[in-house]
Amino acid sequence: MRATLRQAARASVHLLLTAAMAFGSYLFVTVLLITATGALTGVGIWLLPETVLLVRRIAGAKRRLTATWTGREIPEAYTPLTGPVRQRVRTAVRDPGTLTDARWMAAHYAYPWLTVLMLPLWPLGLVVDGVWSGLLGRRALVLPLIVRLADIEAAWSAALLRPAPQALLTRRVEHLTTTRADAVAAHGAELRRIERDLHDGAQARLVALSMRIGLAQRAYGADPDAARRLLADAQDQAEEALTELRHVVRAIHPPILTDRGLVGAVRALAAASGLRVDVRADGLPEEVRAPAAVEAAAYFVIAEALTNAAKYSGSEEAEVLLARSRTGLSVRVRDEGGGGADESAGSGLLGMRRRVAALDGTVRVSSPVGGPTVVDVELPCVW
Repeated sequence: MRATLRQAARASVHLLLTAAMAFGSYLFVTVLLITATGALTGVGIWLLPETVLLVRRIAGAKRRLTATWTGREIPEAYTPLTGPVRQRVRTAVRDPGTLTDARWMAAHYAYPWLTVLMLPLWPLGLVVDGVWSGLLGRRALVLPLIVRLADIEAAWSAALLRPAPQALLTRRVEHLTTTRADAVAAHGAELRRIERDLHDGAQARLVALSMRIGLAQRAYGADPDAARRLLADAQDQAEEALTELRHVVRAIHPPILTDRGLVGAVRALAAASGLRVDVRADGLPEEVRAPAAVEAAAYFVIAEALTNAAKYSGSEEAEVLLARSRTGLSVRVRDEGGGGADESAGSGLLGMRRRVAALDGTVRVSSPVGGPTVVDVELPCVW
């Protein structure tokens, strides 16, 4: 009975807030009439974009209220109203989101009737369900109807406020354009880094190696001991150049990913991180592999997160969770450090986001001051 009362009370709050928004919309009718009159006469045409922006804010508040009840977000897909007045008016009229909001606004005026239907259910429910459920231990009959009214209202709102397919497609194209630009920028930066590493590292050592071999050839006949020392130095230079090249190759695609798979590579990474890292894999058998690009992205995300944890968190422990889902690969890295991670402070989070966004994935970082820091990554792929 207590759970039924709590759920009915929560549904009542939702319906009362919905009614309050609807009554506020009644007052907004005056603004709509003034805007319509101004648009028809041409005198107040500049009011149209401002009114559309107000309607967008009201619809946004309703989307958040509905998402709080249902637990599912309702996406927004609006064309920005920018530029001179004529362009703003044209955009406001042609934007599919304007028609969606207008349709919802018209239906919104009928929403208070759901709250009116709720009011008599409370006294009836307290009496009937108090006896039927509270005393006899049976399933409540009346109070769940209030929850049902809230569900109906939320379903209506979600259906009316959901953007048109054309608007969602436009938003998707804009998102892909942005992520593609970020991926190109990240790829260019990676190529410049590889070029710099080769030029300053392996190439410089190979030049020194060539010079030492040349000096050894010249000194071999006159001073064999000096030639042997030069050849020994050349051998050291060759080994250092090989080490530099291995670092460059690992930065492009770690060979351990190919040899041992993602779970094995992450375990090796954890063992070398300097932290006590607990690596867990859920639903990732060795015979099932994600695409190479997805594995590489997950590996670099984990490497960056563990590096940040070792440098900044102050924690000695971390946790890595790899999980296979129906639509992709989930990665979670958690440490119990001091938190307060700041993307603008050069912690590598921006590069992490770009790498994941290039694969149409998402990154969520939770790092309140005092900890813990949790990095959640979703990488879509086909298994």
